[in-house]
Amino acid sequence: MKLSEYIINDIKPVDSNSKVSDLQSLFNQLTYSHIPVKDTHDVFVGLLFETDVHCFDSNKLVSDYLYALENFFVRDTTLWLDVLEAFAQNSANIMPVLDEKNNYLGYYELKDIISLFNESPFFHSAGAVIVVEKGINDYSFSEISQIVESNGGRVLGAFVSKIKNDVVQVTLKIGNSNINEIIQTFRRYSYNIASGHEEDTYFENLKDRSDYLRKYLNM
Repeated sequence: MKLSEYIINDIKPVDSNSKVSDLQSLFNQLTYSHIPVKDTHDVFVGLLFETDVHCFDSNKLVSDYLYALENFFVRDTTLWLDVLEAFAQNSANIMPVLDEKNNYLGYYELKDIISLFNESPFFHSAGAVIVVEKGINDYSFSEISQIVESNGGRVLGAFVSKIKNDVVQVTLKIGNSNINEIIQTFRRYSYNIASGHEEDTYFENLKDRSDYLRKYLNM
């Protein structure tokens, strides 16, 4: 299914000559974080944030508060992962969609885009999820894939989930594999395993040996 099939048109951009009180009333009826705004020529000019609108003077016009507009949108050709990123960057649950000529086509809802993510192999397919980390200048996705595939695994999804103090965390969804062997190979390649797993017996084996040695020395 094309992402453009998720475009919704039931809410049109508010005219900048509308009363603020009308926009406040609209927000009271909806659950959206923002409402798109158009100028007197029906051209999309941005969005107003709900919290801001409720602080405006209800007796004034929307045009009096155009300085508060937030200007974000996606194209009808934008990939769904980039659309999801746009939602996150702008802390919004509504995303205007424009064509290549900047014509307003409608909007995406956050829940619809998230549903596409949930239907992806990363979530939908059976497999193990692990988080590995390494220096930002030392890791590579080609190396990560090689480690997984050399142990008979298959990468179902991977993304950078955290960057802090020049250390990158990569979250992996792995299928068709012995996850313990993959984890040990990551360690040999100097990756730290930031997430635990029930099949990760490395530390359990060390603990068992340590306990055995302690009992032996106490005999």
